[in-house]
Amino acid sequence: MAKEWSSSNCLPTVSRKDRSILSARLNCSFALLTLSLSALPAIAAPPVYHVIDLGTLGGTSSYGYGINSSGTVAGYFGTTGMAPTHAFRYDTSMHDLGTLGGTSSQALGINSSGTVAGYSNPTGSNAIHAFRYDTSMHDLGTLGGTSSQAYSINSGGTVAGYSFITGDAAPHAFRYDTSMHDLGTLGGSSSFGQGINSGGTVTGFSSTNGNAAIHAFRNDTSMHDLGTFGGDDSYGYGINSSGTVAGSAQTTGNAATHAFRYDTSMHDLGTLGGNSSQAYGINSSGIVIGFSQPTGNAALHAFYYDGGMFDLNSYLDASGAGWTLNEAEGINDTGQITGFGDIGGQTHAFLLTAATPEPGMWAMLTGMTLSGLALVRRRKTRQA
Repeated sequence: MAKEWSSSNCLPTVSRKDRSILSARLNCSFALLTLSLSALPAIAAPPVYHVIDLGTLGGTSSYGYGINSSGTVAGYFGTTGMAPTHAFRYDTSMHDLGTLGGTSSQALGINSSGTVAGYSNPTGSNAIHAFRYDTSMHDLGTLGGTSSQAYSINSGGTVAGYSFITGDAAPHAFRYDTSMHDLGTLGGSSSFGQGINSGGTVTGFSSTNGNAAIHAFRNDTSMHDLGTFGGDDSYGYGINSSGTVAGSAQTTGNAATHAFRYDTSMHDLGTLGGNSSQAYGINSSGIVIGFSQPTGNAALHAFYYDGGMFDLNSYLDASGAGWTLNEAEGINDTGQITGFGDIGGQTHAFLLTAATPEPGMWAMLTGMTLSGLALVRRRKTRQA
């Protein structure tokens, strides 16, 4: 005979008919709860990362900015102290990319082939020109003005940046394939290209009509204003293969600047507890990296955002001892991250790679997984 529900089960005794009604209501409530939970954004913490110090080539500072699918990093280092700086490409060691003949260069982007984009002084000039580097450094010229800068490069070798136009009247965002193309503005006098994706869509920021404000843009074949969080200004920096943009925008009253992720609208990513944050990179999974002030606003800490914002300093293995990761600048599709931070009283570029658990840890994780499966199996057996 079927067992009746009783007060010992924390439920009153009910008839079979009422029990069926109660069961249906409970099932319905559970379904609604499950639906509500599934509608919430998924929050995924970063993995535990191993830190590689990229070092320097003679100076006391280095900065990582771009990272490709192989984990090769582009950035720049101080040859003596902070200046002059030279562009580098790092695979398993740091390689000086030289200059366009002048004293300084900086690399900011790198593609899957290892081709680097940045800017440098040409021979005998105080101006700076955008460059593309494969096995040597190539001057990309300007839009008619004195100077230009390149910030990113896609898998096809197309470069994004900005250049002064004829007469140095103003800087304009450009897209460079075999020549430099002026992308125009959002109605104001100036624009700045920052990121480019595999399809050639560029993000950056531009002055609006009357130069009243600066707004982030996304440019495919024309300029699209991404708006703000209610304040005056916003800035686009990174863009992934789907066209999702990462950047920062001022909040209402210009009270603070917050990192954003923009797909069809702008989403506020919050902060690490402090006043401000800024996003620089985004991968194809939509994971965003950048920096934020933690509680107290006393410092800058690198962050990782995947449904929630996490301080990368809290997700380092033993190799992170002595490090403070200040800014995360680039992330690839496997989750490797580059940027720069403080170590031993100096600023050094870093490469973060997901840490591999020790053999004992693998055994523990495997045991936990098998135990979990056995527990589920036992529970199902008991409920059968």
